[in-house]
Amino acid sequence: MRASLGRTFKAFSYRDYRLLWAGAFLSSVGTWMQKVAQSWLILDITKSSFYLGLDAFLGDLPFLAFSLFGGVLADRIDRRRILLGSQLVQLTSAVILTVLVYKGVVPIWVILVLSFVVGLAQSFGGPAYQALVPALVDKEDLPNAVALNSIQFNLARVIGPVLAGVAFYKLGAAACFGLNGLSFVAVIFAILALKRGEMTAAAAKEPVLASLRTGLAAVRDARALRGLVGLAFVGSFCAMPLVTFLPVFAKDIFLQDAKGYAGLLAAFGIGAVIGAVSVAGFVGQVKRKGTVAVAMQMSFGALLIAFALSKNLYLSYAILFFSGACLMVVFALFMTLVQTNVDDAMRGRVVSVYTLAFRGAMPLGNLFAGLVSPLVTVPVALMGNGLLLVMVGLTVLLRRNPDGVTKL
Repeated sequence: MRASLGRTFKAFSYRDYRLLWAGAFLSSVGTWMQKVAQSWLILDITKSSFYLGLDAFLGDLPFLAFSLFGGVLADRIDRRRILLGSQLVQLTSAVILTVLVYKGVVPIWVILVLSFVVGLAQSFGGPAYQALVPALVDKEDLPNAVALNSIQFNLARVIGPVLAGVAFYKLGAAACFGLNGLSFVAVIFAILALKRGEMTAAAAKEPVLASLRTGLAAVRDARALRGLVGLAFVGSFCAMPLVTFLPVFAKDIFLQDAKGYAGLLAAFGIGAVIGAVSVAGFVGQVKRKGTVAVAMQMSFGALLIAFALSKNLYLSYAILFFSGACLMVVFALFMTLVQTNVDDAMRGRVVSVYTLAFRGAMPLGNLFAGLVSPLVTVPVALMGNGLLLVMVGLTVLLRRNPDGVTKL
């Protein structure tokens, strides 16, 4: 038992990793508190699922334009400085929204603009963070560190909505936004306290665009990386609308209030934590990570269809639990494969390409679902996404490894 726990949490033996993990966890809790409050506030103000999709689209849109340049930057200068700047911008945005909501002056366009600003900061901070993690642990413990990163995000997905439900009900939306702003202080202090993570190689002298082309070529020339990027895009495009449109299921199908919405999010998040813990414990022993990831992505597609059809609240909780577990296994395995199949000198750029596929698909998937849902209803739109995931997974598994993913 002790040996199993030691293997599952091995990366915590590194001081700097513990610091960054704890800071990122507190920040993620705050972020999820704001997500819950912001989604409910938008739905309350506009009475439209379209604006939910639009807000999510604008929050993720900057990744389409800037994440690749964020990856180039992460391979040229100290990744800790990039991450610090990103956190300061997000803190400022949270404070602005807190003040406006507290004063009762919060037009929808302000929320949308601030979502875009936060997304812009994350498009540079995300690649820097992902590229920084491997520098905080030894190479043999990298898969475990990647899996534990998934745990912190999804544990925050559980705790954040629960706290948001209480804070929103007792204190209002402004409290959720204010606590999110405060949470960024933790990760800022963690970054400033890091002893490891400074880039040892000299910054590249080639022009920025040439450096970007080098990173794109590295992914293009590696069949396995190409396959991972493609699968991550499809998975994110189809999966993320489930979380985005949970307020619609809570309010219109299950007749719940903000606390009920937080409960649905918590069920999904608890499953994701269980999935991430499982990955952290066995990731080193799995020989065909690509095959397992594709099979789990198909399973998530089937669960997505089941959730869209469900009219029972408790059954939906169970489906969301297993959906969260499946999705976390998928994305943790994908990121592990990316991180362990790239040199550190190229890490920022390769990770940014993967991040572009994964995170960049979110706004497209949310926008598409937001446009389609008024025509066919939200449940039907999610059923279509689930069917697509199943079909893509079957295609990959039945073909003879043309992309190399299932060989990994």
